[in-house]
Amino acid sequence: MLKLYGYWRSSAAYRVRLALNLKGLAYQQVPVHLVKDGGQQHGADYRALNPQGLLPLLVDEENGGVRIAQSLAIIEYLEEIFPVPALLPADPAERAQVRALALHIACDVHPLNNLRVLQYLSAELGASDEAKNAWYRHWVALGLAAVEEGLTVFDGRLSLGERPGYLEACLIAQLYNARRFNCDLAAYPRIVAMAARCEPLEAFQLAAPEAQADAQ
Repeated sequence: MLKLYGYWRSSAAYRVRLALNLKGLAYQQVPVHLVKDGGQQHGADYRALNPQGLLPLLVDEENGGVRIAQSLAIIEYLEEIFPVPALLPADPAERAQVRALALHIACDVHPLNNLRVLQYLSAELGASDEAKNAWYRHWVALGLAAVEEGLTVFDGRLSLGERPGYLEACLIAQLYNARRFNCDLAAYPRIVAMAARCEPLEAFQLAAPEAQADAQ
């Protein structure tokens, strides 16, 4: 049994849901509300499971209850424990290119726009909603521009040819956030085209934030 602690609108949890779905793995979701009760991720019960106090967290109960934090570490774990279907290309150069783009999204772009950063801008630095949204759009624009150029190596294909995988799980989750904050996507036709091929697929429909039970 795989147990995923997450939040419906967390893009990090979203990318893990996509990876689980693309691999066809059954899992139980445990919602942790990022805002309610001052943020349930800060509570003692959750911090006992994950001292980082962040989402998502994967618990693999069939492997001794091992707990894995950080979305990319979780996806790499799933790739090693359940190698079929693969989420990474077989070619070493393409695997590295996929990882590089995924790391850029998850480690360079997303952290600057994470909830705790936005909350700090408001609560500690007194940033207005307008200033906070400008901050968000600035970093997303820089990040997506780099991803747009990085996608040229795939020449219009998905990262696994005709199949989405690791890269798309990271990209679609970040794109959801960009749309939520009304970012202008006109400069990123490769990204938009990749999303248009992925989002109708069942794995993506089931992982979508609004499809989660805790979104109600």
